[in-house]
Amino acid sequence: MPPPRPLLIAEAANPEWVSVPLVGWSHARALLEACPGAHLVTQVRNRDAIVRAGLVDGKDFTAIDSEAVARRMHQVSQLLRGKSGVSWTTSTALQTLAYPYFEKLVWQRFEQAIRGHEFNVVHRITPLSPTTPSLIAREVRDAGVPFVLGPLNGGVPWPKGFDAERRREREWLSYVRDGYKLLPGYRSTREAAAAILIGSRDTWKQVPEVYRSKCFYVPENAIEPTRFRKRRCRTALLPIRGIFIGRLVPYKGADMLLEAALPLLRDGRMTLDVVGDGPQMPHLREMVAREKIEHAVTLAGWVQHDQVQDRLIEADVLPFPSIREFGGGVALEAMAVGVVPIVPDYGGLGELVSPQTGFLLEMGSRAQIITRLRDVLVRLADQPGLIEPKSLAAHRRAHEQFTWAAKAQQTVSIYQWVLGQRKNRPQFPMPTPDLI
Repeated sequence: MPPPRPLLIAEAANPEWVSVPLVGWSHARALLEACPGAHLVTQVRNRDAIVRAGLVDGKDFTAIDSEAVARRMHQVSQLLRGKSGVSWTTSTALQTLAYPYFEKLVWQRFEQAIRGHEFNVVHRITPLSPTTPSLIAREVRDAGVPFVLGPLNGGVPWPKGFDAERRREREWLSYVRDGYKLLPGYRSTREAAAAILIGSRDTWKQVPEVYRSKCFYVPENAIEPTRFRKRRCRTALLPIRGIFIGRLVPYKGADMLLEAALPLLRDGRMTLDVVGDGPQMPHLREMVAREKIEHAVTLAGWVQHDQVQDRLIEADVLPFPSIREFGGGVALEAMAVGVVPIVPDYGGLGELVSPQTGFLLEMGSRAQIITRLRDVLVRLADQPGLIEPKSLAAHRRAHEQFTWAAKAQQTVSIYQWVLGQRKNRPQFPMPTPDLI
């Protein structure tokens, strides 16, 4: 049989952005390299960045102009979310409403190529949200071409005791999130899919039992080794150096980190570099001034993604007490340069970080997380040498197990399975404490 020739649908795929667009681009680019004959179809807003990355418009990829709907939904999202960048569920819901128009245009453009088997697999990489159905999945299946979906990721439950943060994030729709299973296309998408990639344990739990035989655990995030050639350039000594990277919104927990680290920041046993911006920045500035820890804390604000690595390699640890991470890519990027994560054992963070490569905090109330994080930081200040073995293991884990090339090979093995080119179903074990 001919090798896989996938049509890669990634509405969000941009090498110059972060979050979902970067995931979509990275996964698609790795598959373009792994599969001769693959072709990427994306949204027009990504065209210029993809051309700058070296792909040829019309040959390697096609940009679909769905701005007539996408722009309006983006404007509504900005209006509802304001400048704060919170209410992520609202943004996802509006993207779900806009997405069918994009797929309609994709089908108009590629229907004949799919029916003519110019592509023998159609793989929708983004959106990542399990709430967004694919209205062309059934059309693709009926054309005799396997439809692959995912990785799907999302739906990490809000932990108990954090309703105040939930309200500050304006996550009103999260209370009725499971209603997406009643949306048109939810069932038909999963029935039509030949394989579904699932990006996390929490998302796996949401999959109805009837579909699990076609599901594969493939984590959302990975690294590109060529982008992480630098490495942590110090041996941990006092003061230990911490770095926080992320949007300054309530659930990311930068304020919890400051509170946990306060004794060490005061007495000079720790420094902290906070990279990111958001609605919590004024509150963090007020905390730093009130506690008189300006000498130990840098509030860097927004830093270009390609410059973050230079700040990372100056650090020892990434204390990141986020209570609701889907992918947890920031922890993986820290590990890729040998910086040791200190994270809650919850959501995506708990799947990427192991006891050998970082410090996992038992989930609990806000006060419990602060106390547990402080205990780890104090122990490291007393024994900085504990950082070095985990630094080596973290670097090795990221570069050996979590590269985009490795993920592409996993995905290709799934293509081969749905095409009947391999008899044995690919096996990718889900991480458990005894596996990580």
